[in-house]
Amino acid sequence: METMVVIPTYNEAENIPKLIGELFALGIPDLSILVVDDNSPDGTGEIAEEIAARHPGMVHVIKRPAKMGLGTAYITGFRYALEHGARYIIQMDADFSHSPSYIPVMLEKIKECDVVIGSRYVPGGKVDELWGLNRVFLSWWANRVYIPLILHMKIKDATSGFKCFRREVLEAIDLSQIRSNGYVFQVELAYLCERMGFKVLEIPIYFEDRRIGKSKMDFPVKLEAALRVWEIKWRYRNLRPRVEGVR
Repeated sequence: METMVVIPTYNEAENIPKLIGELFALGIPDLSILVVDDNSPDGTGEIAEEIAARHPGMVHVIKRPAKMGLGTAYITGFRYALEHGARYIIQMDADFSHSPSYIPVMLEKIKECDVVIGSRYVPGGKVDELWGLNRVFLSWWANRVYIPLILHMKIKDATSGFKCFRREVLEAIDLSQIRSNGYVFQVELAYLCERMGFKVLEIPIYFEDRRIGKSKMDFPVKLEAALRVWEIKWRYRNLRPRVEGVR
């Protein structure tokens, strides 16, 4: 298996068939898809299983018993991808905020580095014009002011959930040490990649607002993420670079 795309889902019944279709339409050789569903009431998991039955070996499904969180969904998916021999592991949202059209670029760029991040905050990157001013400012402030101030990260879009990893990166990171289970999971993972010395490349993307369904990023989630950035700083205060890249 060359590449596995890991997609966590919760109530994405309308999006997941379309997303899987667009991923297949890319024509990427030896591409497989893993859906990690948290017992979606709208039947997302069952829909994914039906698609998997029609595409054995190409679509995989893990159905979890309850809504257990974004972070644990990704860790479950990463472990599955590693166990099944994936060379490259891609993480992305199910709601089309992350366009599949960027994946060929990611797979080309990963040959030059260890981690590729789809970024809204490098030259050429942008967010949906439908975003309100408050949302635009909060996202920009979190990524370009708050997180760099606390964690001193060079990555410009630390909250991006669109990443491509070489398998060696996820093997080197002790996934069991990651504690974040909400959207701050993205920050913790990016921070570990940078602190451990992996070569990280950000490519510009257009971040589209979700096409169908309701955003799960409410105020309590945002507040929790902001507070947990300090927890990340403390937990990894003694972490030192362990690698000089894996190529």
